[in-house]
Amino acid sequence: MIVALLNQKGGVGKTTLATHIAGELAMRGQSVILLDADPQGSALDWTQRRSQQGLPRLFSAVGLARETLHQEAPELARRADHVVIDGPPRIAALARSALLAAERVLIPVQPSPYDLWASAEMVALIREAQVFRPALRAAFVINRRVSTTVIGREARGALAEQPLPALRAEMHQRIVF
Repeated sequence: MIVALLNQKGGVGKTTLATHIAGELAMRGQSVILLDADPQGSALDWTQRRSQQGLPRLFSAVGLARETLHQEAPELARRADHVVIDGPPRIAALARSALLAAERVLIPVQPSPYDLWASAEMVALIREAQVFRPALRAAFVINRRVSTTVIGREARGALAEQPLPALRAEMHQRIVF
């Protein structure tokens, strides 16, 4: 299975979610390749720092920020149970290539009006891809939701107006002080 985390907006948590998903799958005994398609390379940096600290390697990580990603990802998928793609910010050829490679797409959004507006282009791109690839599935995942705020409580309702579903699972942000 190839899962891509995509959103044109930077800072929504694509890398954090990609590394967490890859780690969880690996801890369940699955073989995983984390494909870092973001030219910034944060996911690859994270795995290298983890290794430098003497922590065990949970999964393989490959930097592949190239527009040929969709041609190379299927070969990687033959070598692992799962490939998790940490997508680039901005809708460009690289993001389109990641979309072509994916079987599932998760769109991380933070509970903010701007995040919802910014995701519209990604939704349109996914809808376009689904015309040619009807098996492609996509969903929003709410990230950094603060339950005690109005916008945090209303995030799911706002996503209900979108043409793609939102996962029931959410990543929360706790503020303790």
